[in-house]
Amino acid sequence: MSPEPSGEVERTAGGRDLILRRDLPLEPDQAWAWITESGKTGQWFGTWTGAGEAGGEIEVTMVAEEGNPKSAMKINACEPGRSYEVTGSDESGGWNLELKLEEGEGGTRLTFIHHLGEEDKVEMIGPGWEFYLDHLLAAIEGNEKKDFSEYWPAMGPYYAELG
Repeated sequence: MSPEPSGEVERTAGGRDLILRRDLPLEPDQAWAWITESGKTGQWFGTWTGAGEAGGEIEVTMVAEEGNPKSAMKINACEPGRSYEVTGSDESGGWNLELKLEEGEGGTRLTFIHHLGEEDKVEMIGPGWEFYLDHLLAAIEGNEKKDFSEYWPAMGPYYAELG
């Protein structure tokens, strides 16, 4: 069965926010480890090296991209166990990301926000984050990860409509 898109786009004073949520079957401190520890982030997104605290800079090596490209990121804010904000850049442009954790029923709710510029193509970006967040769940649960071809181009029209 193909994954279903779940993101939403909200207009903001500065542009648009792409928002995706996932319910993680973990306590908040365990969920925090999956979004901040290189050994765990390497199982679903990318490994990293550098200063992993607010104001620090890290270099992320993507694990699911062809050629394992590297991306520089700056940690703008970090409230351990609750929220993490980073900006990054690579050959495809800049990224302004925010991850928030809240205790939920039976686990932790992850809210992932990609602050988009007006020129950013949500129809290209949304399917990628769906892919990575589903990889996060698969890594946590020990399940097989889906191929990106199950996300793109199938999810493109859904995200294009959200614009």
